[in-house]
Amino acid sequence: MNRTGLKICISLCTIFVIDQFIKTIFLEGFRWQGDFFSLILTYNKGVAFSMFSFLDEYLKYIQLLLMGGLGMYLLFQKEIVAKFALSIGLIAGAALSNIYDRFIHGGVVDYFFWHYGFEFAVFNFADVMIDLGVVMILWHSWKESKVAK
Repeated sequence: MNRTGLKICISLCTIFVIDQFIKTIFLEGFRWQGDFFSLILTYNKGVAFSMFSFLDEYLKYIQLLLMGGLGMYLLFQKEIVAKFALSIGLIAGAALSNIYDRFIHGGVVDYFFWHYGFEFAVFNFADVMIDLGVVMILWHSWKESKVAK
């Protein structure tokens, strides 16, 4: 396996394992109520903000198809994969962890609930890693476009 593939595999597996470990803590009963945020257990049957929850059982298969399609596309985009290997690994590991939840628990295990000043959606570590991976891609692309000018 080349360096790029290794980087993707390590980041994917690391994010998947960390996310599932944290979720196990909440599945075993851990809860905490705070003034600004709370750590609670909830299952998201949809995607962000519970959108598309009406798709019910079909959602996990749709997400698997989307991940598979994106993976097939990236197989032929060596330059993109090499440039964004770490970001791809973060996003893929987090997405697969959330899809795994849908198969095992019937919904994505979420636990971080911000409620100071306004109530925000409940989310998890995988959601944060997806956001981080996207920000890393955007940042790298922005820096690259500045250098090209």
